[in-house]
Amino acid sequence: MMSATEKQNQTYITEFVLLGFGDFPDLQVPLFLLFLVIYTVTMTGNILVLMLVGANQHLRTPMYFFLSNLSCLEMCYSSTILPKLLAGFLTGDRSISYSSCMTQFFVFAFLVGVECYLLAAMSYDRYLAVCKPLRYVTLMKREHCVALAAGAWASGFTISSVITLLMSQMAYCDRREIDHFFCDFAPVIKCSCSDTFLVEAVASLMSATCTVLPFLFTVASYILIISSILRIPSETGRQKAFSTCSSHLIMVAIFYTTLILVYMLPKTYNLTAFNKLFSVFYTVVTPMVNPLIYTLRNKEVRGALRKEVQAFMALYK
Repeated sequence: MMSATEKQNQTYITEFVLLGFGDFPDLQVPLFLLFLVIYTVTMTGNILVLMLVGANQHLRTPMYFFLSNLSCLEMCYSSTILPKLLAGFLTGDRSISYSSCMTQFFVFAFLVGVECYLLAAMSYDRYLAVCKPLRYVTLMKREHCVALAAGAWASGFTISSVITLLMSQMAYCDRREIDHFFCDFAPVIKCSCSDTFLVEAVASLMSATCTVLPFLFTVASYILIISSILRIPSETGRQKAFSTCSSHLIMVAIFYTTLILVYMLPKTYNLTAFNKLFSVFYTVVTPMVNPLIYTLRNKEVRGALRKEVQAFMALYK
């Protein structure tokens, strides 16, 4: 901890610099175009999912209710990180104010927590659909789905608020450069000249609450789902049962694999580039891929999309 005299002598910074991908000056324009395409596809794909679910009565089921929540989340995810990243590629200005950095981290951490809980809720939905089909309608009523989704959003908000509040109480004085493309927890607190023990301990505990517990619940749900599917005597029945949860399983695998790689890798200089790469996957690529997975692998969504396209084309005949 710093003494009162040391604190008075410190010059507190008012903005950070996101180093991002500044190590590749010749690739700034190609990277700008790449991330612009990703952002456009992400927003278009998730808006399309929301429109399809809202316009088709047979898609108003618990699974698509949670998918709609996830699509809203993915759009917020991308809009929290990508506009600032794109502006940095275009203008070369990678500075971000202290308040903007804390806000970006708060929204990012909030959305990560919500996504973990939403994926757990979706795995519970798939568990009931496969393992408890006779009780599914009773257990997954509209009000139960709303309660699960509201709990996910409230939990993410609470956890992110606590961590961000503790981070905002720390002093940031000497180091301005954040070796990342957005304000994530570890790169930001490296810039602090305060004792980080408390905030790191609380963040670890909170992170375990919003990531490890939902992850274990999701894994347990899929163990039960897969064991139940394997007991189905006919191959056709097994394929049909597995098709109902395969899209969600792919989403879970992509999200948690990249999340684990980012936060379990040793925080050494040599692995910083890999950390950034894996961070791109779960913060930028995953929000783009999720709607594609559901539209390309799901017959109901493909059918609804086909009907909407046909209806749109009919207007111009």
